[in-house]
Amino acid sequence: QVQLVESGGGLVQPGGSLRLSCAASGSIFSINAMGWYRQAPGKQRELVATITRGGTTNYADSVKGRSTISRDNAKDTVYLQMNSLKPEDTAVYYCYARIFIRTWDDYWGPGTQVTVSS
Repeated sequence: QVQLVESGGGLVQPGGSLRLSCAASGSIFSINAMGWYRQAPGKQRELVATITRGGTTNYADSVKGRSTISRDNAKDTVYLQMNSLKPEDTAVYYCYARIFIRTWDDYWGPGTQVTVSS
């Protein structure tokens, strides 16, 4: 009923930039928080950044100052601009949204690979 579709991942050199996008679609009544998590090989999924409907943001210390999360409420879309990328940013990035259909539930995208390598 609800789909989160990510785009914008890929291969980038150290020091480069990427912009991830995630659009929610389906029978959505309202979306509260949206955000990005990531999971590197052999590691647990971790928070990258979140943003509330009102625009309050939260960042992991590892990306603070290098990344900017934003959203377009009219398009049910969240973005993550990542700059000064490092090899340790390599991971699968997952979009997250807390969505109200008949109840509030958490939804996840399938993930998009980001590889930082020369």
